[in-house]
Amino acid sequence: MKLANQGHLAYCTNIHRGSSWAETLDSLDQYTMQVRERVCPDDPYAIGLRLSASAARDLSDPSALSAFRKWLDDRNCYVFTINGFPYGDFHGTRVKEEVYRPDWTTPERVEYTKTLFDLICAIAPEGMEASVSTVPGSFKRFITQEAEQRKAMYANLATCAEYIETLSERTGRDLHLGLEPEPLCYFETSAETVSFFDGLLDSRPNERERLSRRLGVNYDACHLAVEYESADESLERLVDSGIRISKLHLSAALKVADFSAPTLETLGGFCEPVYLHQVVARTGEAPLKRYEDLDAALEARASGEDDADEWRIHFHIPLHHSPAPPLSSTSDHIAGVLDFLKERPEICRHFEMETYTWEVLPGEIGQVSVVDQLSREYEWTLEQFANRGLL
Repeated sequence: MKLANQGHLAYCTNIHRGSSWAETLDSLDQYTMQVRERVCPDDPYAIGLRLSASAARDLSDPSALSAFRKWLDDRNCYVFTINGFPYGDFHGTRVKEEVYRPDWTTPERVEYTKTLFDLICAIAPEGMEASVSTVPGSFKRFITQEAEQRKAMYANLATCAEYIETLSERTGRDLHLGLEPEPLCYFETSAETVSFFDGLLDSRPNERERLSRRLGVNYDACHLAVEYESADESLERLVDSGIRISKLHLSAALKVADFSAPTLETLGGFCEPVYLHQVVARTGEAPLKRYEDLDAALEARASGEDDADEWRIHFHIPLHHSPAPPLSSTSDHIAGVLDFLKERPEICRHFEMETYTWEVLPGEIGQVSVVDQLSREYEWTLEQFANRGLL
């Protein structure tokens, strides 16, 4: 749906299963249209599309593309952004660190991303600004020869930026790619992000304008909150450094500051075999400590190795529903993002809600239908936008 700042809001369809295009379209029919009828039955409805590499190849077939354009027109829907972060399967099987493969050191990531830009130019309304989001370079554990791998990332991103620029000029669209900082990835904090982009621009001084125009950041509120960053400080750091905010993900993380036995038992219910749930632990003014997954953090706590005052956990929590105390969520970071946007609405026009953990949420909240959950997330989000004059 359209917003007051010429922006667009959708939920990201990566929350539904679908590796092939047939499965993806089925999810749109089965779930997205039900949500649309509840929250936006009459006006044009925005879709934040997720396409795996396989689905993208399927949709690239001219007949499939023509059929999907008709599907969108018939339902008064439009696509303004594509999630190009997960390359392969994203549900029902072990994803964990594999979600970052292939990374930006590889030609596979480049070709996949180019295909997504070809597709969004073919399906987004004529002239509309359009974006794709992607992995933040790589995963820190994958970095074994940093100088060489960083050089490859810069070269591949520059190649992609050139391709995006050519498409933009040909179609008359403002197209941009958003790299999404995430805990334990090659760049995860706002400071690391600025350093990465500075290095990229310095490595190609003759391409600075194009790189700054076509490459930016997909700012995920969950991820930066896990890093204990405030929204205003991190966004101001990025914007003042000249980094484009390509897209804003409205998402909340799990946090806890009570480590009693019952609480640790409850946290054990959030350990699951599909997604990576990075933990960032804080003790006073000491340097932050990071665990690659929640089960590793719980083991460290049980052994006495961890004695942190607070954990923030990369486990997406419904925007409208904080977990029962002593657990809580980082929804206050989303409020900070929207407060910043109220003062500077020009910084970003693409917004997605991205709670993708519906299938693995423990307890009662995980038993509510995904259509009900998404409808409530829209209600919560639209209220937040309206309270700030952004709707």
